[in-house]
Amino acid sequence: MTNVTSIRARSKDLLTSTTFIASTIIGTIVLMTLVGGLGFLIGLAVALVTFWAMRWDWSYFGVSRPDWGRTLWGALGYTLLIIFLVDVLLTPLAEHYTNAPHDLSGLYFIKGNFLNLLLFTLFMWVVAAFGEELFFRGYIMKRLAALFGNTNSAWVSGAVLSSVAFGVVHFYQGVSGVITAGTVGLILAYAFYHNRNNLVICMLTHGIYDMFGLSMIYFDKETVITEWAHQFLFSIIN
Repeated sequence: MTNVTSIRARSKDLLTSTTFIASTIIGTIVLMTLVGGLGFLIGLAVALVTFWAMRWDWSYFGVSRPDWGRTLWGALGYTLLIIFLVDVLLTPLAEHYTNAPHDLSGLYFIKGNFLNLLLFTLFMWVVAAFGEELFFRGYIMKRLAALFGNTNSAWVSGAVLSSVAFGVVHFYQGVSGVITAGTVGLILAYAFYHNRNNLVICMLTHGIYDMFGLSMIYFDKETVITEWAHQFLFSIIN
């Protein structure tokens, strides 16, 4: 037991050092640029080991006991904001001007298959809603803000850099997917900026929005909003 405590203490000193944190963030962003999801998994592993070394201190990642009512309503509001800004406005513009459709084909295995939808939804809540928020917002954004002095401008810098990384890791969805995912990351970062001790609001927003997207794919309706918005927007522009 003493050896475990000693290892944990030494690990904490290393994992929370400025040099290690900066190196981890830079290294994982480079890896995510080169190998996508593998870079994210390595970064998440570092975050989880740090979580262990910190004796499961949730506050290190900006997680505290939330006001569940207020948090849930806030998450629903941010989800609607993402749907409007990203699905209705940005996606049709990104697809038009990059000539690259948002590629969701990797998720088509859930179309019409309720069991696959159920299993992947559970996977999404663990890996995306919890894991991605813990790493991109709770680790990268919060730690960068701390490294830069914990000022408002430091938080903004952390928000931008973490959102760029979040967009890059979605490169498998094509150029449009990188743009839209990066914008979703910015909205989630905005939510964390205004709720710095309530990362749960980002986790819930992420999960609810992904559930909406997965449901649209399940019913084979994933392009309905984008196609309608494209016709509407370009009828105005033209």
